[in-house]
Amino acid sequence: MSIIFHVHRAGRFAGIALLVLLAAATAHSQERADCRAFRSAVLHSSVRYCVYLPASYSSAEARTRKYPVLYLLHGLGGNAQSMALEGEWTALQDLRREHLAGEFLVVAPDGWDTFYINSRDGKTPYSDFFLNELLPFVERTYRVRAGRASRGITGFSMGGYGALRMAFAHPELFGSVSAHSAALMRDPPQGVSAEASSGNPAAVLLARVFGNPINRKFWELNSPFTLSRENAPLLLKMKIYFDCGTEDSYGFYRGARELHETLDSLKIPHEYHLYPGSHNVSYLLEHREASFEFHWREFASAK
Repeated sequence: MSIIFHVHRAGRFAGIALLVLLAAATAHSQERADCRAFRSAVLHSSVRYCVYLPASYSSAEARTRKYPVLYLLHGLGGNAQSMALEGEWTALQDLRREHLAGEFLVVAPDGWDTFYINSRDGKTPYSDFFLNELLPFVERTYRVRAGRASRGITGFSMGGYGALRMAFAHPELFGSVSAHSAALMRDPPQGVSAEASSGNPAAVLLARVFGNPINRKFWELNSPFTLSRENAPLLLKMKIYFDCGTEDSYGFYRGARELHETLDSLKIPHEYHLYPGSHNVSYLLEHREASFEFHWREFASAK
């Protein structure tokens, strides 16, 4: 099996475009993005992140108010600014203007090409950074509510895999999870190694993250399929949503269907959809509002 991911990279003027977007958003609604770099002791590197703040966050009237938080994981080739650059922030603002979603923080960290897990070789322990450094930092630095019901996680493509894996591995931390076009494969691609696949950047990436060649046991250890079985009793309390396009060019609709069947067999409630569409930002934007509303319903019920 061969697999090639489409890598989206922002253009050279992405920083300028983001500033324009942020200025327009601020002028219109007083929502703003707080984009900074976090020095990680675990990763021995700085990690950029953006916290997308709702309109009331900076108001004098809400100085002591605490908010739910949604962690948003970008796809391969994206970054912390993708939410603004690709239109997801606009979608959320539209929902708020239509009173279909309320106010919560969205935290979007750079995930590089890590799949949001600890790499097999131990050189990039991204999951450890996310859980042990980023989450505590956000909860110390920003006014967010405590408790799993006020903490959600979502993602697209690589980020969809990361969101499902993170939530299924740590149901004690997250009350809701959603994924669009998640990079779900029950079995690892066969024969993938960095040497054998030097002409296929995605295969080289998979080998770098999951072992060179891919380590089957390590793949299973991080698999949402495996984790759903291991943590089934705790997942009964989690709100779960995922969708995928029926023309997804990487065949991830098969993984989505298999995850649906796995959760069904375990009697774990979830919301699952296959919609017409391919594996691209257009598909994401067509269905992103549904997951924002999904998380808001959980946040509102927790309040």
